[in-house]
Amino acid sequence: MTPETSVDSELAQARESFSKRAWADAYARLASAEGSRPLALEDLERLATAAFLIGKDVPSAEAWARAHQQALNAGDIPRAARCAFALGYQSFNTGDFAQGMGWLARASRVLDEAGADCVERGYLLITAGIRAGEEGDASGAYAIFTQAGEFAERFRDAQLRNMAQYGQGEALVASGRIADGLALIDETMIAISAGELLPSLVGALYCSAIETFKRLFDLRRQQQWTATLDRWCQSQPDLVPYRGQCMVYRAEIMWRHGAWPDAIDELVRAREWLTRRPGDPAAGSAVYQQAELERLTGDLVKAEELYREASRLGATPLPGLALLRLAQGQFEAARASMRRALDETGDRGARAALLAAYVEVLLSGNDVRSARAAAGELGQIASGPPVPLLDAMAAQAMGAVLLAEGDARGAITKLRSSWSAWRELDAPYDAARVRVLVGLACRALRDDDGAEMELDAARGVFRDLGASLDLARVDGLSRTAERAAVGGLTGREVEILRLLATGITNRAIGAELVISEKTVARHVSNIFDKIGVSSRAAATAYAYEHKLV
Repeated sequence: MTPETSVDSELAQARESFSKRAWADAYARLASAEGSRPLALEDLERLATAAFLIGKDVPSAEAWARAHQQALNAGDIPRAARCAFALGYQSFNTGDFAQGMGWLARASRVLDEAGADCVERGYLLITAGIRAGEEGDASGAYAIFTQAGEFAERFRDAQLRNMAQYGQGEALVASGRIADGLALIDETMIAISAGELLPSLVGALYCSAIETFKRLFDLRRQQQWTATLDRWCQSQPDLVPYRGQCMVYRAEIMWRHGAWPDAIDELVRAREWLTRRPGDPAAGSAVYQQAELERLTGDLVKAEELYREASRLGATPLPGLALLRLAQGQFEAARASMRRALDETGDRGARAALLAAYVEVLLSGNDVRSARAAAGELGQIASGPPVPLLDAMAAQAMGAVLLAEGDARGAITKLRSSWSAWRELDAPYDAARVRVLVGLACRALRDDDGAEMELDAARGVFRDLGASLDLARVDGLSRTAERAAVGGLTGREVEILRLLATGITNRAIGAELVISEKTVARHVSNIFDKIGVSSRAAATAYAYEHKLV
């Protein structure tokens, strides 16, 4: 076999591997062939695509640049613009915005200089629409994507049509027309699954859609398309981009459904994948989720380390870090960070997640008035079309506020609604937290049997999940073990001693029991006198010795 024939055979095998989505083999063979002779334009584009899909961003960019120049030399101006668009769009996805803007500007310039009327102008409108959306101009973005769709229809380009339609859906969601926007996004997702887009674009749109569903608290769609993205990733073993992000999405769903050990394992794997592409923004999200699980299982030191690492990687460590501070008894620090975050956040979806945690923080500090305002805003956000996850959060927040205000009957109505929604969403941890509040409301109504049943049910869930902080808290609230108390402690003193033993402050204890900090201090003093200790550490040791914790 002559060297020339050998190269031809290598190229033929490379093209076959590319068609089978065996990206690593396709890249290796194309790179080997290019070492012997220049690649044809189509093979150069395959090389650039395969390189990107196995995580070789720099070689991919270099191949796209060579393809662009080769098309220019051949006088194929639309093809040159298409290569420049591909490189610009790809640069955006890898976080290199300066390079992306430069290549998009070059694509526009070569088309203008040639006076070309071609479908590539529609592709450039896609990036213009994305920029308009990022700048908050939803109506402008919709108009630009509509114009891109007109290019797609005129030139019968299915890929551009799908990208334009997806952009229109995002713009409608951003402008508040959520149902109309989701209908377009759903239609586009089906087209993507049918293989109507290039692989290098598919993953980006899957991830973008899932992020949209998360912002809308649409857990059903989030689960559905995360599973679809996972299948898409699994069908391409060599794929590097999007796989780590998919694992992060999967871990979040596992966490919500109570599979905490599996979620941690998935996050560890995600971080391994994400380190293959330094600077991947999904890495921060993976670390933040791991911090959340460490906090909930009681390793506060590890959780704080991970929140700090998530921040270094570009993720916002809130509301988790504020809830960590609350668990450490640092109410003022928790409130200040949450207030700042809300002042800086205009997006309704992002505000909803913050508001739910902010209500919890405020009630811990007995700032019931501010908590009502925050719960009211959360209720306004949830007042649109029914969204089970958002409805559950809003009802839980308002139920907690009503309980703090002394309206136990009104609280139970809200809390039962929230509990039902969490149950339907198969979210055991969240449902158990609501049952704790229901138990306190029952107790306020003097239904001690009902209170104990709610608290016992919650205790079982927390024990199964390993939610140690919540388990300690619910044990502190339960009166089941009061008969075993020694030292002449009253039932209320047993409750306070149990909470004190978890390490929280008097203010936090007061928030849990809906009593003033001054009342807690009086009880603590009485407890010290009765059991013969003079410090919180000694009282904690007493609680453990007498199996009150």
